[in-house]
Amino acid sequence: MANGYTKNEIINKLENLKDISTLYKEDFINYRGNTTDTKEKYTEVVAEWLLNNLNLFDNIQKITRSSSYKVETHNGKHNNPASNRKEEITAIEIFNQGSLNILGKVLDYQTPLKDKQSDEAGKIDIVSYNKDIKAVYLLELKKEDNEETMLRCVLEIFTYLRILDGDKFLSDFELPKDTKIKASPLVFLNGSQHKEIVEGDNKFLKRLMDKLDIEPFYITKNSNNYYAIV
Repeated sequence: MANGYTKNEIINKLENLKDISTLYKEDFINYRGNTTDTKEKYTEVVAEWLLNNLNLFDNIQKITRSSSYKVETHNGKHNNPASNRKEEITAIEIFNQGSLNILGKVLDYQTPLKDKQSDEAGKIDIVSYNKDIKAVYLLELKKEDNEETMLRCVLEIFTYLRILDGDKFLSDFELPKDTKIKASPLVFLNGSQHKEIVEGDNKFLKRLMDKLDIEPFYITKNSNNYYAIV
């Protein structure tokens, strides 16, 4: 929850942004609540502004990794048992499950995007491949209790998609050259991000997702297995 900003104050933050590739990391992307003057949702103000400035995403620079995107040491084991990163633990559980129904075979988790340490790039939580539709999914996973906005999830995984060297990525994972690479949030059913989409008016966020070709998937767990739905 933000302390209270006007619509123009939020827009000023956007206009003064130095690097569009780090927008998803900005605090105001996670603001919940409404502007003090127009009473619009903060996320809606941001989404509307981005819809009018989509060309800025062209400034995101691709990073080509010297090493393979496919990390051979990713063996489905918790190499750092002391880690409390819930997303990473869940991603490993999903990797060990082998597949994620409509999202296909799980190929990897915590897939790196950096080439050198100084690169501003994170890791893709889960990579899956649906051979039936010849699509590989870059999935940004959020746990049930994660309170980040859906806007942040969308901007993060779309940024990763733009950073990715798609040709090398497909080659490293030995996938057909004409495979579609799709970016999607993978958030829990009835979690805060899911509720954003199904409850209330978020027309600009939904329109932005359409423009960026971002389709979210919702995850649930029955017994010991995870399932994804649209």
